[in-house]
Amino acid sequence: MNKQTTIGILLIDDHAIVREGYRSLISKQADMKVIAEAANGADAYQLYKEQQPDVVVTDLTMPGLSGLELIGRIKQRDSKARILAFSMHQNPSFARQACRVGALGYVTKSSAPDMLLQAIREVHLGRHILSADIAQALALENLGNETLALNSLTAREFEILRLLVEANTPDTIAKTLNISPKTVGNCHYLIKNKLGVNSDIELTRLAIKLNLVNLLDLADQA
Repeated sequence: MNKQTTIGILLIDDHAIVREGYRSLISKQADMKVIAEAANGADAYQLYKEQQPDVVVTDLTMPGLSGLELIGRIKQRDSKARILAFSMHQNPSFARQACRVGALGYVTKSSAPDMLLQAIREVHLGRHILSADIAQALALENLGNETLALNSLTAREFEILRLLVEANTPDTIAKTLNISPKTVGNCHYLIKNKLGVNSDIELTRLAIKLNLVNLLDLADQA
């Protein structure tokens, strides 16, 4: 009889309580083990290099290096990396961008715990998987001009857009993404051009309309 394979997992979330809860859930599974944890993308990337986990489970919105950037960097280093995005964002645009940079699956944190466990197993097998709410949202998405324009953004442009509407300065964005302020400025121009807006105020309004950010988040940052 073959010995059951244990899936070694790198768990990444900036909230310690969240990590503790999901670590406890995973520890009850005979075929899974959390071998490393990180609270930010930079530490997670280093741990990936050191630990070589079977599956990476990462949040998308974290201080510093975001989940999208982390996924892209890991995939550049290891094209066979198996990554599951696990996020509060129920906007299908986040799922689309996560998959575009290399995630095999996307599960929202509002999903049942069993959905996360199923997704880890599927991703470990190299299969694509979406939680039911995201799959439905993608199927029902209204492909208006604004949504189509948003989908035309590259993963880098999408991430810069998110950071811009959260009131980060170009210098802060450049340091966060490890790129030059000039690159941020060029992307800023391209983003506005692709989305058909002329000012940052219009850009923020559109981001709110498309549920990339909400007013409560912006109020917290004020």
